[in-house]
Amino acid sequence: MSPEPMLAIEEAERILDAFPVLASSETKPLSAAQNRFLARDIVSPGDVPEFDKSAMDGYACISGDDSPSYRVIETIAAGTPPSQTITPGLCARIMTGAMLPRGADRVVMRECTEEADGVMRIIRGDPRHNIRRRGEDLRAGQAVMARGDRLVAARIAMLASLGFAEVPTARQPRVAIITTGSELVPPGAPLGPGQIYDSNSHSLVAQLRDCGCEPIVLGEVADHAETTALAIASGLKQGDALILSGGVSAGDFDYVPEAMKRAGCTLHFQKIAVQPGMPTVFASRGEQAVFGLPGNPVSTFVIFEVFIKPLLLRWLGHAYRPLVLPALLEAGYRRRRSERTLFLPAFYREGKAEILAYHGSAHLHALSRANALLRVPAGQESIPAGSMVNVRFL
Repeated sequence: MSPEPMLAIEEAERILDAFPVLASSETKPLSAAQNRFLARDIVSPGDVPEFDKSAMDGYACISGDDSPSYRVIETIAAGTPPSQTITPGLCARIMTGAMLPRGADRVVMRECTEEADGVMRIIRGDPRHNIRRRGEDLRAGQAVMARGDRLVAARIAMLASLGFAEVPTARQPRVAIITTGSELVPPGAPLGPGQIYDSNSHSLVAQLRDCGCEPIVLGEVADHAETTALAIASGLKQGDALILSGGVSAGDFDYVPEAMKRAGCTLHFQKIAVQPGMPTVFASRGEQAVFGLPGNPVSTFVIFEVFIKPLLLRWLGHAYRPLVLPALLEAGYRRRRSERTLFLPAFYREGKAEILAYHGSAHLHALSRANALLRVPAGQESIPAGSMVNVRFL
C-alpha cells in the first residue's frame, strides 16, 4: 500500500474552508448571551441619545443671553421631563443625563456658577455647550453589530442600552472529544509504570469553550480498532463534530483512520506538511466533521488552533482571522529539515519576539509560556537574528 500523501498546509486549509457547515440560531436572554455569536445583524431601533440631554450638572439657558443673572424656574432630574420653557433671563437647574428644556441650547456647568435665593449668576466662562444631541451616537436603523460578532461585555452593555432583552445567537456546536491510548490516566489518579496523565482532553475542552462551542467529553479509549470504531460511532450520535486525540500515526496501535472508515466516515486527508502535527486526519460523515489529532499535547493544541478553530467559528457565523503582528526576532533560528511548515512557541513583547526553548511536540511547558506562534514556512531553513517576522497570537 502506498503511503498517504502529505498535503501542503495551504491545501489542507482549502479543503477545510470548502467543507459546508450549517449554522443555526437560537434566541437567548441577554443575561445568558455573553460570549455567544450574533446570528444576524443588529440595527439601532431608535436614535441614541433619544433626546437632547445635558452632559453636565449645571444650568440650562440660552446661548447669547448675556443677562447679569438668571432666575431658576425649575429643577430637572434625569428621568423627569422638563415642564417649563426657557426664555431670556431664565434658566433651569439640570442634572447630568436629564432632558433639555424647550428654548435652552446650552448648559453652563455648575462649577462656573453661583446660586442664591433662586437666582443664578455665571462667574466663570464656560465655552462648551455641554449638550448631547439626539442621534449624535446612533440614528434609528443604523448598523450597530454584525452577524458573527462575539457578544463581549461592551456589546452586551450596548444591546442593553438599546432595549434588547434577548438576542438571536448562533447555536453552539456540540463537539465530542475522545482521547485514545492505553497509557492515559486522568489527572488526580496515581500513575502506574509507563502511564501519563491525559492533558489533551482538558486542552481541547478549554479551546472549545474559548471559541464558543459545547464540549462533550467521552473519556479515554484503549488502543483497539473495534473499540475505537464503536466510540467514534457513539461520539457522532452525540455531537455535531468529533475530535479524537492520539492513534493517528503509523504505529502498531494507531487505529483511528481505519476506525473512522469502519464508523462510516469519509477520509479527506491523513497527513499535513506541518510541524508539529503531521499525522492529522480530517474526515466527515454527512454534515459532521471528524478530526484525528496526534497524541503529543503541543500537536493537539497547535492543530486545533490553526485548522479546527477557524472551521468551528465559521459554524458560528464568525469569519475568524487570527491576530498577526510583525515583530523583531531577537535571536536567530535554524533547523535541519525544512520540508514542513513549522509553528514555534514564541513570546511577543513591545514589538519583539523571542522563540522559547522548545524540545518538541510533547513540551507543554514552552507552550504554556507562549503568547504567540511563530510560523516558519516550508522550505525555509533559517531566520537570521534581527529579522522582521510575523507572529500569530494565541
